[in-house]
Amino acid sequence: MKISNIYMMAAGCLLMVSCNDFLDRYPYSENSSETMFTSATLAESVVSGVYSNLLYDYNSTDRTVLNWDSFSSVMDPQEGIVNLDYNYLFGTVQPNNGMFTTYWKRFYEGVNRANDVIEHINEVPDMSDELKSQRTAECKFLRAYHYFRLNVFWRGVPYYERNLAPDEYTKGRETEETIWNYIIKDCTDCIDCPAIPDKYAAGNSDYGRVTRGAAYALRGKAYMWLKQYDLAEADFRKVGECGYELYDGSYASLFTETNEQCAEMVFSVQMVEESGQGNAFSNNYGNYCTTGYGKYQHYLNVSFIDSFEEADGTPFSWDNYLPGYSSMSPEARSVFFLRNGMTDAEINTMTTYGADMSQYDATGNEARIQAAYANRDPRLAAIAITPYSTYEGGASGTAVLYTSRYPYRDWQAPSLDLRYGNNQYLLYPIRKFVTVGREYTNIGFNPVDVPIIRYADVLLSLAEAINEQGRWQEAVTYVNKVRGRAGVALLNTPGNDAVSVSSVEDMRVRIRNEKKWELACEEQLYCEELRWGTWDEDKFATGNGLQNVWGSPVYTYIWGGDAYLKWAIPQSEVEKNTNIKQNEGWN
Repeated sequence: MKISNIYMMAAGCLLMVSCNDFLDRYPYSENSSETMFTSATLAESVVSGVYSNLLYDYNSTDRTVLNWDSFSSVMDPQEGIVNLDYNYLFGTVQPNNGMFTTYWKRFYEGVNRANDVIEHINEVPDMSDELKSQRTAECKFLRAYHYFRLNVFWRGVPYYERNLAPDEYTKGRETEETIWNYIIKDCTDCIDCPAIPDKYAAGNSDYGRVTRGAAYALRGKAYMWLKQYDLAEADFRKVGECGYELYDGSYASLFTETNEQCAEMVFSVQMVEESGQGNAFSNNYGNYCTTGYGKYQHYLNVSFIDSFEEADGTPFSWDNYLPGYSSMSPEARSVFFLRNGMTDAEINTMTTYGADMSQYDATGNEARIQAAYANRDPRLAAIAITPYSTYEGGASGTAVLYTSRYPYRDWQAPSLDLRYGNNQYLLYPIRKFVTVGREYTNIGFNPVDVPIIRYADVLLSLAEAINEQGRWQEAVTYVNKVRGRAGVALLNTPGNDAVSVSSVEDMRVRIRNEKKWELACEEQLYCEELRWGTWDEDKFATGNGLQNVWGSPVYTYIWGGDAYLKWAIPQSEVEKNTNIKQNEGWN
């Protein structure tokens, strides 16, 4: 039984004790401390409630639940929601914006749920000491996880290790470094708990609970923020010693229900095919043809797609396939993406748009553009629906094969064009995590677990930690493990200059690119780009934003200034607690 089924068991109990606001609330009512810890059954439901807080980022079809990869350079929000929910990307947000308040509350909710267990579980009369210590250690990890997110976004927050009365939440902010060290301490306590297993085998009834391997990985990530690379290296090595390893099948097959408990999944959110308990990525990433009519809220960034290498490691260039492409205006080169057999009306429309129709091939246009994607890093085809590739959808009630074509005609027969919202644009819809055919029929939710920490991420983090200590030659080994599984040329392959690495600086760029190609759509990369200090230059590069595949803008991002590198403390919190100092630039 997936642990997510236990999440549901906790729901009724948690209605009595959940908190709605960090300061204006009773963190956990008397029902929690005096009633919920009077039996092992009730106490376990409270522990399950701590885990259930992880669901928030992954199980909602509400567009106001933010997708962290849409803050990163790999993904762009759909044009219909960007001004409503992602105006942080346009430099117009104020400290009273709901995104700050929502996530401050949401992460502190996780902290307070964990604190409740840590403080009271020893009171349970019919629970063994070993189980008490295990649940305490699990909740210390989960508390650390929520403080990790708080510290990434705000860089120093008030720290509470026990729940207080409403008027007692008056602490000022700890320094960013202090919070990282608190996170490290909680992870260390988890690692040192004898009752915490190194890992759980697939099918174990406790699969999905915290493991020692997960605690090493999270502690290693905290060390990375502190630039304590030797300690991070030691922790990332320990994850492998706990029994985690790369899945040995294809990258595309990794994100399926069949392989959701393979040895690569260090820590994941458990999902079932039920509303509120299932993976909503398929709905939010999916297109109109996806079972349940996906909401196509996010698309892959054009520069990110163009960054994918050829399978032999050669950097991709449009000019290698279409000479002169990069010197043409985006409108002119749109001609290369047009479907075969255009009608006179379609030709007139594209001519007016600015397409250089002198280069149109009425019978071979599609094949010509397909060639530019055919020999790329296989992860590209697993992540994105590229022009003239197919996608098996199921919104019509049966499995139907659709093709991404432009200009769009109709998703119904005989055209069977992929439909994903505003088809006046040709964009890069997401394939990763999206339901295939009629594989799952629940509208909006499927049972595929969402990885929070994967071993591929651990290997690339290990490579980064080693490289930052100057040992770039050794770092190559760990990047190559990930590249080998992906099916692309290994770094420093003899005779292949395209994959040659010769310095720490060169390796640093390669590791960062590799993380993007490997982890796209898993909501990890915004945090990484903030840590690297590249977010502003990557996300807000000149002209960047949602674009047609040929590079013409649908909208363009606007950099809001250095203040945006840290989130604003919610204005309501600053007003309630005068000991909290606002981040610079947000006053």
